[in-house]
Amino acid sequence: MTDATLPEHAEPMVPAQPTALVVMGPSGVGKTTTAEALAERLGWRFAEADRFHPQANIDKMTRGVPLQDADRGPWLAAIRDWISGEAQSGRSVVVTCSALKRRYRDVLRQASARVRFVYLYADPTLVGARLGHRTGHFMPPSLLASQFADLEPLTRDEDGVAVAVDKAPDLVVDDALAQLGLHAG
Repeated sequence: MTDATLPEHAEPMVPAQPTALVVMGPSGVGKTTTAEALAERLGWRFAEADRFHPQANIDKMTRGVPLQDADRGPWLAAIRDWISGEAQSGRSVVVTCSALKRRYRDVLRQASARVRFVYLYADPTLVGARLGHRTGHFMPPSLLASQFADLEPLTRDEDGVAVAVDKAPDLVVDDALAQLGLHAG
């Protein structure tokens, strides 16, 4: 995938080992907004996981059909492989990915980077209201319930943080960076 971007004016924050921040959660929690801001502040490359979906997955979601685990396998592998490619080049990244189930996150953790999760959470009513105002995305609000039904929040043994998104986006990013112990470049 060539969707990755690196802000030209940002001085990268370079960790000892390449790191991938996976900004996760159901549709509508602000993954893209948060991930883009994290990448900007850290000077790391950014990728939107939706760009890794095969067309068949996009077609299903557009029709309002929830994806099954078999649909997600190639998508997760593509994201994992992109993270590994960037890590092998010495680059840290920020990527969005719903990563709703632990076994999905286990696939991403197979990348050759330190994979850390930023789990964005909110009340389903707030997320539903956000989705109702969103335009230009193939994920219809009707699939939100299936995402919350599949959601398995991070557990203590997973490398990541949980951040509430009931505040302004800049404050969400500030909270994530503080919890992760990362500082803008």
